[in-house]
Amino acid sequence: MLDNEKITINLGPVDLGRIDVLVEQGVFSNRSDAIRTAIRNLLEQNTDVITEVKARRSATMGVLVLGKSDLEKKRASGKRITLNIIGMLVLKDDVTPELASEVFESVSVQGVFRAPEGVKRVLGEK
Repeated sequence: MLDNEKITINLGPVDLGRIDVLVEQGVFSNRSDAIRTAIRNLLEQNTDVITEVKARRSATMGVLVLGKSDLEKKRASGKRITLNIIGMLVLKDDVTPELASEVFESVSVQGVFRAPEGVKRVLGEK
């Protein structure tokens, strides 16, 4: 369930050729390895920006998985939830749109949001 996400990028032929040279010379094992390394380096260079945004938005960074029992406990407390996630939010298949609507005040995910379609639809309106 928590596999990597596949993305598509467009590169110019010169950049792609340069990556291929690095792969050919054994610097990287393949194109994906080179691109993943470049992205990790970019993220590391900009850690301060991400940290500042995380603090300003009171965001949780990482992977959060919630199911029906988790949300029913929150609903029983009488408090609605505002979630700001940097990473991944998974709402299990047992979460209904009605339960999600009752529990969440708002949901913001930068990264990956997995949930039943009806739940996504309801939360997309918040």
